[in-house]
Amino acid sequence: MAVSMFAAVAALAVFAPMMASATQYVVGDDKGWTKDFDYTTWTAGKQFFVGDSLVFNYPAGKHNVFKVNGTDFMQCSKPLVGAPLTTGSDEIPLKTTGKKWYICGVTGHCTSGQKLVITVLDGSAAPAPTPTSPTTGAAPGSIVSAGFAAATVVAVGVLGMVMF
Repeated sequence: MAVSMFAAVAALAVFAPMMASATQYVVGDDKGWTKDFDYTTWTAGKQFFVGDSLVFNYPAGKHNVFKVNGTDFMQCSKPLVGAPLTTGSDEIPLKTTGKKWYICGVTGHCTSGQKLVITVLDGSAAPAPTPTSPTTGAAPGSIVSAGFAAATVVAVGVLGMVMF
């Protein structure tokens, strides 16, 4: 019985950290990073934590992504230093807490709504992500939680073998 309890505790120790995985947000969901889109509405109800990431999807060459400060965000001004992200599938890890501002630097795009502001919270208090849609064939904008699902299945399977 002691061996069974040890195995159960060991399994939880190995898989529990995987269950609190980071969330990858596809900015704009299936619309992606584009002008004439309401990113304020897109962020409504979302909580961003340190360890999460943003993915900006757009046709390369048509848009870009600049990380800016609050003043540049309000004025739709490209920063004086720093290069834009331009791959068309740019992932930005959220490493620190606080407000984060992003704009498209193509002339007229920011003023047409292609700008995003979020507040990043401390990741140590982050709840485990809950998928908004099934994890199989995750749709754009859904929470990427395959690691969470796999860890849960393995942990439940190990516990089931140990207890029965």
